[in-house]
Amino acid sequence: MSKLASSYLSRAIFAAGCFWGVQFYFDQVPGVAKTTAGYAGGHVENPTYEQVCGHTTGHAEVLEIEFDPETVSYEVLVRHFFRMHDPTQLNRQGPDVGDQYRSTIFYFDDEQKLVAERVKDELQALTKIPIVTQIVPAVRFYKAEEYHQKYTEKTGQGMCHIPYKDI
Repeated sequence: MSKLASSYLSRAIFAAGCFWGVQFYFDQVPGVAKTTAGYAGGHVENPTYEQVCGHTTGHAEVLEIEFDPETVSYEVLVRHFFRMHDPTQLNRQGPDVGDQYRSTIFYFDDEQKLVAERVKDELQALTKIPIVTQIVPAVRFYKAEEYHQKYTEKTGQGMCHIPYKDI
């Protein structure tokens, strides 16, 4: 299992650009037990990376996070999500452009939805630029191909748009 205190883990799914850097970032957050790069939000079953990049599936590159809510709250994860990417960019992050790089929070219950909306509203009040992050119900998650899992750890590359100095 994990070295975490709780035996009950909660889940979160975030889309914040290229999943390689997003995974590396969240792997550094205390209380995160497991992360899995994948795809969600589209209409094709078992999409491949090539299909998602072809813009025909509707899927976003996402990260599924399993976390110990006794160690890290969902709100803290949402705040990390907003800090680690630019939520004002539509269908892009850094050099990556396309609908698969959109900013989305997939919530699992009403509590997660309320937290995500509250944090988004707080941040929106601080800027005149519209925050384009979608907050939508969690949908089927498809694990990405194995070579995408822990890509940055394996290769030392793929940090993309992530400000690691702020973790």
